[in-house]
Amino acid sequence: MLVVNEQITLQDWELTEQFMRASGPGGQNVNKVSTAVELRFEAERSPSIPAQVKSRLKRLAGRRWTKEGALIIQCDETRSQARNRDIARDRLVELIRKATIKPKRRIATKPTYGSQQRRLKAKKVRGAVKNLRGRVDDD
Repeated sequence: MLVVNEQITLQDWELTEQFMRASGPGGQNVNKVSTAVELRFEAERSPSIPAQVKSRLKRLAGRRWTKEGALIIQCDETRSQARNRDIARDRLVELIRKATIKPKRRIATKPTYGSQQRRLKAKKVRGAVKNLRGRVDDD
């Protein structure tokens, strides 16, 4: 069982972990020990996550969201299997917490009259400077 916050608690059947050999340096350890972890969370079928949070989670997950509705998190940062497992679980919890925060609705505003006038004046000044850089007539 994985606790995200007071309302959301993930059950064990929703999470599956698969261990594989990590890439990169590590000597013989990297060839023998399966330390990298792939954490799979069945988000679409999860009863503990509300629909709005699922939709935001899908947007935040990006490529990590599969066609079946699962969220896959991989971790091979350390040489310890247990540490990689904890890091992957922490990433999942952090991602779900971000999805629980409802984004503020943007309110469209008009620029003020003064700001419009300042912008136009600055454009005229800049145009005049560029105009003075032109060729000089032989008068």
